[in-house]
Amino acid sequence: MAALIRPRDGRVIGGVCAALARRFGTSATTMRVIFLASCLLPGPQFLVYLALWLLLPAEKTASAAW
Repeated sequence: MAALIRPRDGRVIGGVCAALARRFGTSATTMRVIFLASCLLPGPQFLVYLALWLLLPAEKTASAAW
C-alpha cells in the first residue's frame, strides 16, 4: 500500500480523497462518490475530512526535494 500523503496532482479541494484512493488502490472518483454518499448518513464526515486535510502531509515537489 502507498503512504498516506496528499498528492500535488489530481486533487480537487484538499487532496484527501485522492490520498485515500492511492492508499486503498481505487480511483479518486470512486473515493469521492463514497465520501459524498457517506454525507447522507449522520456523523462527523466533514470534520474528519478537515482533520485529514490538516494532518496529512502534502507531497513534496521536485524543487523542494533538494
